[in-house]
Amino acid sequence: MTGRGVRLVLLGPPGVGKGTQGRLLSALYGIPQIGTGDIFRTAVKERTPMGVVAKTYMDAGKLVPDDVTIGLVEERLAAADTANGFILDGFPRTAQQATALDAMMHRRGVPLDAVIEIVVDPAEVVRRLTGRRLCAVCQTPYHVESAPSRLPGVCDKCGGPLILRPDDDEATVVTRVAEYQRKTAPLTDYYRAAGLLRVVDGNADVETVFGRIRAALGEPVRPGA
Repeated sequence: MTGRGVRLVLLGPPGVGKGTQGRLLSALYGIPQIGTGDIFRTAVKERTPMGVVAKTYMDAGKLVPDDVTIGLVEERLAAADTANGFILDGFPRTAQQATALDAMMHRRGVPLDAVIEIVVDPAEVVRRLTGRRLCAVCQTPYHVESAPSRLPGVCDKCGGPLILRPDDDEATVVTRVAEYQRKTAPLTDYYRAAGLLRVVDGNADVETVFGRIRAALGEPVRPGA
C-alpha cells in the first residue's frame, strides 16, 4: 500500500482503541491521523471559512450540522500533508457523511483503500471507559487498571486530583455505545457492500490488535512484531 499512499477510515464505538491504533498506523505509513475533534479545534483556531461557520453553532451550544462537518473535513483533506494519504478517526458517522466522503475522494481522483472496524465486546468497552481517569490540573490521562497512577487518585506529573469525566460515567457510557450502534453501525453494511470493510477483533492488547490490522491491510507481520 505504501507505494501510492494509504487512505483509511477507522470505525468502532468509543473505547475500542481507534485513537491508539490510528497513531500506530500514522507512524507506520507516515500519514496524518485526523480526528474530527482536532479538525474542529484547528479550524476554529485558524478561523478558516468553515471554522468560522462552525464556531457560530458551537458558541450557541448547538450541534454542528452535517453539512458543516462535511465541509470541515473536506477543508482538512485539502491540506498538503494528506497528499500521500490519511487516517480518518470519527468520520464518517452517518450514511450522509459516508456518501459525502465518497464524493470527496472522487473529486480528488483517489479511492479509499480500506475501512477498519475494530470490534470489542460491549462489556469490555464499558470496563475500558469507566476505568479512565483524567488529571483535573494538567489533563494527563490514566486508567485504573491498564495505566494507573503510582498513588491512587493522584497525578504522577503534577500531584493534581484524578477525576472521572462525566462522559465516562457508566450510565453515560452505556448510552454512548447504544447511540453509536444506532447511528454509526449501519456504516458497516455500506462499506461491506463497497468491498472496503475489514473487521478486526479488538479484544486483545495494543500490539496484538495492531498486528491484526496490519494483516487485514495485507502488510507482512513478523512473529512478535
